[in-house]
Amino acid sequence: MIKRIIKILLLIFVVSLLPVFIYKWINPPFTFIQQSQSELRGVKGEWLSYEEIPRDFIISIIASEDQKFFEHSGFDLEAIESALEYNKSHKSKRGASTISQQTAKNTFCWGSRSWLRKAIESYYTILIEWVWGKKRIIEVYVNIIEMGRGTFGIDEAAKYYFKIKGHKLNHSQCVSIVSMLPCPRTCGMNHPLARARQRLIERAFQGKWVELPGDF
Repeated sequence: MIKRIIKILLLIFVVSLLPVFIYKWINPPFTFIQQSQSELRGVKGEWLSYEEIPRDFIISIIASEDQKFFEHSGFDLEAIESALEYNKSHKSKRGASTISQQTAKNTFCWGSRSWLRKAIESYYTILIEWVWGKKRIIEVYVNIIEMGRGTFGIDEAAKYYFKIKGHKLNHSQCVSIVSMLPCPRTCGMNHPLARARQRLIERAFQGKWVELPGDF
């Protein structure tokens, strides 16, 4: 009985690990969240390799979403602890998901909130940190994250908002698109929350407190 359980667990592990290795080299064709929330806007984006993504877009993403991206191994424990303390005394809940966690959720999970989904998300976060590495995580994240209601990925967002391809985005355009990430389905670029996020991102550039590693 015990041997059978072990074999089943090993089989589950191998099956779950297979898509992680496949997506290290092959781009995900779709995500569950894209399927459930996609709204046809007549715009279809193309996948951009890491080298094609504007550097300012990557810096904006890190400044906005996960300033300790290069320091943690998938989870920002300080941010999690801070969010837990905040949520104890506030009705509005604060999240603490890293870029790695968001990438795992958007690639391998569904959109609804539950402890099961969070557990699966955490499991895949560990796997992609181990198998993909930071550069691939950023590449996948930028290409699948929702950047406006029904608009997914940098190229699709660039075409929808600015009528250009993703690799041609300038500095201000990068900042404007990224600023909507906290509330992509409800915030426009002129929303107060987006405006505040734009100021935060600009301070990162001015103070140079977000820089990419030399080999990144």
